[in-house]
Amino acid sequence: MIAVADMTPIELAGFVGNHLSKQGINVVLSGGTCVAHYSKGKYVSMDLDFVNAAFAKRDKIKSAMADIGFNEDNRYFRHPDAEHLVEFPPGPLGVGDEQVGEILEIKTRTGTFKIISPTDCVKDRLAGYYHWDDMPCLEQAVLVACENPIDIEEIKRWSTKEGKGDEFEQIRNRLKRKA
Repeated sequence: MIAVADMTPIELAGFVGNHLSKQGINVVLSGGTCVAHYSKGKYVSMDLDFVNAAFAKRDKIKSAMADIGFNEDNRYFRHPDAEHLVEFPPGPLGVGDEQVGEILEIKTRTGTFKIISPTDCVKDRLAGYYHWDDMPCLEQAVLVACENPIDIEEIKRWSTKEGKGDEFEQIRNRLKRKA
């Protein structure tokens, strides 16, 4: 077993996600670490956001995390040997007003975990841009879109449903993957 201090963020996600799955806790990685993964490290996040997709009780999560050396500190969980924090935003697992469309699994040498798709990761970041004018979120969406196949028509459909069709058309070309 690899030491927690030596784990990459994705290996830490595998370690935590695999352990929680064995405890019957359904979580899905989203947020900044997804951006970091899908951007091939061009973006860096210092926390792992596992959405509590099946609404597990906080005490159950706290106990399971303690089993692998994590202690709760406000809304985060810390491991004494890990640089990254772990957070469990409540479900439902969604982007804007819709549920996430596709959940993938990633296998690492430390375990398997669930993660939102690149398309849903782009939508998640665009939600921050659309609704809070968060320019870093737009840049993160572009990083993910340029490094991964995404469903641009699905993002257009979702953007229109969010009332942001005009904004989408203004940034559409930035979201096209470079060959």
